[in-house]
Amino acid sequence: MNEYWPIVVIVLQLIFLEGILSIDNAAVIGALVSPLPDDQDVPWPAGLQKLGKILDPFLGHQRLAALRVGLLGAYVGRGAMLFLTSFLIHNSWIKLIGAFYLIHLAFDSLEDMTSGDGDEDGEIKPIKVQSFWATVLTVEIMDLIFSIDNVVAAVSLSDMVWVVMLGVGIGILTMSFAAGIFSYAVEREPILKQAAYILVLNIGVELILDQVWHVEIPDLLRFGISVATIVFALAYAHSPFLQKFRFILIWLAQGIGIINELVDWVFIPFKAIFSFIVGLFVRMPKPQPAD
Repeated sequence: MNEYWPIVVIVLQLIFLEGILSIDNAAVIGALVSPLPDDQDVPWPAGLQKLGKILDPFLGHQRLAALRVGLLGAYVGRGAMLFLTSFLIHNSWIKLIGAFYLIHLAFDSLEDMTSGDGDEDGEIKPIKVQSFWATVLTVEIMDLIFSIDNVVAAVSLSDMVWVVMLGVGIGILTMSFAAGIFSYAVEREPILKQAAYILVLNIGVELILDQVWHVEIPDLLRFGISVATIVFALAYAHSPFLQKFRFILIWLAQGIGIINELVDWVFIPFKAIFSFIVGLFVRMPKPQPAD
């Protein structure tokens, strides 16, 4: 029994570590899927209707299905990242790309939710509702980005792949339940949507601090920042005194909008080139069958 105790300790550490690192992931995924209906089936494309009839009993309604597909993506993503850990550790640019994506996503969403344009009563705007499949794609991208830090941290605890995968797997399962709870909590406390995207912004900034300036933030401190963000958001939602300072949020949202417009302007040539290349393939004539 004594020889197995170190493995048990490592697995427990991995579960704890996954829980700390995944609080942001659970909150963001919960916020992403919360606008989806919880009483409608998945809108399968015409070519996948038969497959949809088989999977619908397992996936459930749209919100639950998005969570379950996201859970599957998390397992696949973490597994892939485990085998790419060495590559990830020695290629900081991957983390930087993920960091800039997270910051852009946070800015885009926070601008929409806190903009004061035409909002005389000062209420926070709701998040834009995406289609089911667009939400699923966003969830999968988020899972892959979050997987990088989680897996690198997990591998630092043990070099036994099966032990790491066991701990990470249990952690992901716990995270999926947390995301489900968070998505329903958002219905009672809409401010949690904003809090979730502030967490996304926090992570993006933390990644840049780590990769560019080599400022490493301890996991427990990251966990504390995440909890403090959620607590402060809830306090703001229920405190008339704090809401008197909402003009600061509107001012920040306007600044975020300016930054987003500048980023979009910078990427216009790249978008045009991408659209041109895609258009070439779309217009490419199909080969004619031989006589």
